[in-house]
Amino acid sequence: MSVLQPYKSDHNTGVSAFAIGDDFILVKFKDKPEPYLYNYDKPGKQHVDRMKRLALKGKGLTTYINQNVRTNYSRGSGK
Repeated sequence: MSVLQPYKSDHNTGVSAFAIGDDFILVKFKDKPEPYLYNYDKPGKQHVDRMKRLALKGKGLTTYINQNVRTNYSRGSGK
């Protein structure tokens, strides 16, 4: 299991923490009990690499997920 680190954003955000691996990102949402797994299989390398950059920057991750990925995740609450 990857260690989650706090998502540092200056704005009100739905993301509370994340963890990055070579081919995945785990995203913990404030209102969900378990982190969501996004990987190179689902939703794909382009999305995951962009999400990694946004997570490290601490800006835009929630918006990106809502606008581009939505429910296209590999594993998460209720899946």
